[in-house]
Formats: sequence, structure tokens, C-alpha cells
Amino acid sequence: MRELSSWLAGEPMSDLCREFGISRKTGYKIFDRYQECGVHGLTDRSRRPYRYAHQLPFQVENHILNVKHEHPSWDARKIRERLRRRAQGTPLSLGQRPNELWCTDYKGEFLLGNRQYPYPLTVTDASRFLLTCEALSSTREDYAFTVFERLFQERGLPANIRSDNGVPFASAHALFSLSKLAVWWLRLGIGIERIKPGHPQQNGRHESMHLTLKKEATKPAAANFLQQQARFDKFIEIFNHQRPHEALAMKCPAEIYQPSPRPYTGLPDLDYPFHDKTIVVTRCGRICLGNKKINFSQVFAGQAVGIKEVHDDIWLVSFMQYDLGYFDLETRVLEPLENPFGPKVLPM
Repeated sequence: MRELSSWLAGEPMSDLCREFGISRKTGYKIFDRYQECGVHGLTDRSRRPYRYAHQLPFQVENHILNVKHEHPSWDARKIRERLRRRAQGTPLSLGQRPNELWCTDYKGEFLLGNRQYPYPLTVTDASRFLLTCEALSSTREDYAFTVFERLFQERGLPANIRSDNGVPFASAHALFSLSKLAVWWLRLGIGIERIKPGHPQQNGRHESMHLTLKKEATKPAAANFLQQQARFDKFIEIFNHQRPHEALAMKCPAEIYQPSPRPYTGLPDLDYPFHDKTIVVTRCGRICLGNKKINFSQVFAGQAVGIKEVHDDIWLVSFMQYDLGYFDLETRVLEPLENPFGPKVLPM
């Protein structure tokens, strides 16, 4: 305190630091703490790191503790097996009208003539219209973002998108198994549907298209990515405009499909007028309330969430119209609610 008083009185920082045997960097650090937090900022701080290199994601750690509490005699192998079975499907819509439901998946990779593997990302509409088939070099999330943004610009927005529980559509250890791609879809007002693990028949129309695609466009495989994409483009043209479909009374999908009336105009602003605060989730997936840091989910990094105090130091967290869970400021632990995500009804 004497050092700060002298500094505030105008004594040079270099002289003060020399007197107290500290570096100027430390001196300025102490002063910055005082400016930020007042006298309380001068108390000793914990040297416990915020993050550990091998620390499990919060939701996984919390689930392990809950399972161990419920079944004290279970060993690590049994708990690990229980973790692997956490992925679940959501309610599924019928998907009868154009743009009521899009289905997406990666057709299994295969070897090209140049010994490279393409990962074809495919999207179909409820009308059986094949919206895209892109030969990508991996299942990286940023590649999928590019494909879907172009598709939304060309075709508009669907009511729902159905996928499996794999990357990049889902993230096994994130809150509600969401991925950044899925959070983006939610921001655009698109409902998320997921089939049950091990039940590809729940995406049967899409899987049937994949069988036709494999037979007509990948055997034999092309020499390189460009030639393979040319085959996919030709397949899309024939599949949509020339090939009669039995489920459509022998019409072609292009005779049924029409673009969505919901244009893609970018992300709408998020507003939470009925919550106490609007907070932007940090890059590492935390909600910061005062000097408290609550582990949330990294897939929401950069997204605004609404929080509302429902009891003394008990806060509800919401994203858009979805209530996600509660945390208390003492334990700083988020307790998720039931998965709120599922199919949406197509606007009339």
C-alpha cells in the first residue's frame, strides 16, 4: 500500500521498485491489479492453473462423477463403456414437403487414382432432390461451413437438418453433443435432428441415394479430385432431372423440389430482454460473471447467451429460446437440463 501511495503521489515507478527490490514489470502489474479490483486485488492469488493440458471436458468429468456416485463398484472400463453409449437420437420429423427436412452425411471415403481419399459431403431434400455432393479432402468443420453457407445462399434455409452423431455434425463431449456447425444452424433458426447411433435406417432415403451414388459415380474411381467432382456434378444432374423416382410416382426430384422461401441473410442479432444479463461466451467456453468463471461449452465460444438469477446465486442459462441449464456461483458448475433441441415445424 505504501508503494501505491507513493506512486499515486507522483514518485517514479523505477525508484519505488528499486526500494522494494522488485522489477518494474511486477510494479506495474501490482498497480494494474489495484486499478482493476481495488485493495482486494492486492491479496495473494491462487497459482492453480485455469486449464490443464490433459483435463477432461467439464461435461465428461461431471458425467463420470455422477456414474461413479450411482454405481460405486464400477471400475474404469465399465464407466468408459457407459460414456461411449451416451450419444442419443432426437425426435424425427416426417419431412414430406420441400425444405421441411434436409438430410446430410458423408459418403464413405474411397481411394482415387492418385492415392488420395475424398470425403463426399452430401445433402438431400425431403423431395429426394440431391442438393449437393462435394468431394472434400477431410471432414473438417470449416470445410462443411463453406459448403452449407453456399447451399443456403443458393437454396434458402430448411426447417430442419438431420444427420448422424459424427463429426462435424455433433461433438461427443460437448454440451448436448452440439458442434459449432450445429450451433450455427440453430442461430439460423434451423432445427437439429439426429438419428440414433447404429440406426442408419432413420436416414434411409439418404442412404439409398448413397448406394446409387456409389454404383454410378465412384466405380471405378476417378484419377483425382477434380475429375471425381466432375463425376459427382454429372450424377447430380442425372439424379435430379432425368432419373424417375418410384417414391415420386416416377417423377424426377426436380419436378417436386422448389427453393426455400426463407432466404439466408446471415446471422440475426441475439437479444435477451427477459434475462438479467447478456454475456458472450469466452474462446475457451466459459461464462464470466464478475470474477467468477463458469465452465460452459467451447462450441458456444463467441455466442451471446442470456442468464437470469432465479434464486440466490442460482442462474439460468439460455441460448436463443432454449433453456440450457443452471449454475450456482459457489460451485460454478453448470447442471444441464434435458436436451431442448429437436425438429421444428416448417413456417406456412
